[in-house]
Amino acid sequence: MRKWLPLVAICCGTFMLLIDVTVVNVALPQMAGSLHASFSSLQWVVDAYALTLSALLLGVGSVADKLGHRRAYVIGLAVFAAASLGCGLAPNSPALIIARVVQGIGATGMFACTYALLSSSYTGRDRGIAYGMWGAVLGASATVGPVIGGVLTQSLSWRWIFFINLPVSAIAIALAQRALSGDRPGREQRIDLAGTAAFTVAAGALTFGLIRANEDGWTAPLVLCLGVLSAVAFTLFFTVESRSAKAMLDLALLRRPAFVGILVGSLLVNLAAFSSFTYTSIWLQSVLGLDPIQAGLTGLPLSIASFAVSAGIGRHLHARQPGPIIGAGLLLIAAGGALCALLIGPAASWPALIGGFVLIGIGVGLATPTLNSSAMAAVPIERGGMAAGAVNTARQLGFAVGIAVLGTLFATRAREQVAAAGTPRSAQVAHQLTSGQGRTLLARAGGSRPVLSHTLHVAAAAGLDLVFWGSALAGLAGSLAVFLLVRPRGAVRAAGDPATDAAAAATV
Repeated sequence: MRKWLPLVAICCGTFMLLIDVTVVNVALPQMAGSLHASFSSLQWVVDAYALTLSALLLGVGSVADKLGHRRAYVIGLAVFAAASLGCGLAPNSPALIIARVVQGIGATGMFACTYALLSSSYTGRDRGIAYGMWGAVLGASATVGPVIGGVLTQSLSWRWIFFINLPVSAIAIALAQRALSGDRPGREQRIDLAGTAAFTVAAGALTFGLIRANEDGWTAPLVLCLGVLSAVAFTLFFTVESRSAKAMLDLALLRRPAFVGILVGSLLVNLAAFSSFTYTSIWLQSVLGLDPIQAGLTGLPLSIASFAVSAGIGRHLHARQPGPIIGAGLLLIAAGGALCALLIGPAASWPALIGGFVLIGIGVGLATPTLNSSAMAAVPIERGGMAAGAVNTARQLGFAVGIAVLGTLFATRAREQVAAAGTPRSAQVAHQLTSGQGRTLLARAGGSRPVLSHTLHVAAAAGLDLVFWGSALAGLAGSLAVFLLVRPRGAVRAAGDPATDAAAAATV
């Protein structure tokens, strides 16, 4: 058992950092009431963390190489723990959002070291088992988040979804110091500050613009300026990377169709599978009246299916072509989203989610553990770690953009339905509905409660329908990209052979 302590230390940190992507979902209505947060603030509570993780991951990989991976991992855990304390103590939504950004910085330091630590701790068959178990944790963590968040929010308060990270971080730090071997810092590593800054500005402006478009409209001056800024920053990023001798992303990789297909699949898998959770939680609690635990448990079928499939296939993936596995996973995610959209209506309740969530869970279990290994196999050995980092960056960016895009769909459709019903003060009613305050509205409705309740059910269901159709479309687009670009002729290197070991040993 002693030999698996490094795996436990790595999985402990990975589980914690990824669970914090979705753990806040079921707590959003309580946060909105406690902090008097707007709908866009709630989006930023979720997005600030995922966006920071996606924007900094490639660049922080170079910092980790320079510091040494165990040291960087422990520092990341310490920053994550301190920021979690700040989140739990936040007096208002701006303070919470800032703390979530710092929490994302710590999570990036942890995530950037994962592959190097796994590959330095295990070899041969043990490495295959370790990657399989890590993949299972990766696939299940995001889906378990709402369950844990629901239990903590209802039993204690929403602040405890952050406080719980403190003892877990302490255990992970102790395990890391004891079980992980120290590595020699890379003195010659150069940090790509210009590329990191350009990518951060581009991703941040894009996400901020999408969120503001929900409140200000797509033609608002601020939204248009943010769109232009994002385009300019992305152009600058590609220019910097094309001219840098030690770029954090080698643009030559984008000339490989298989790698591009995997990157597109990575971008869309989290968008299609997980971005809808935020708005599902609002529907379940604010409209249907479920408590946080009940709302969290609705995601259990997805979590169980994801973990079972991921753990079951992880050790067998080295013998299979990745394209069909990832493509099929995304297609199942699309089918699950479409099924949810078809079953949710004004009279629907939480059981309408079960069938779609099972399909999504199976799809996540197929696609998630396959993405990183196939990305490394699709590029030259010396670029394996860079490819894995690009995949993880794309996944988190997809989630962050998905929160913004699907949130706009949800809020726009809900506003239209509330206005069409002729509801007095429709704009205010729609704002409170999308901010998770539907129960508060009904409590103050008096004799108009039955009519208002029907309007809220219709509006929320219509918004959620559009969210799931958007998720299904994203999953379908990702599936098509993978099937078309990740062709069988590029044989996947077997896990455990020298090529795979060298690729896995590369840093993120």
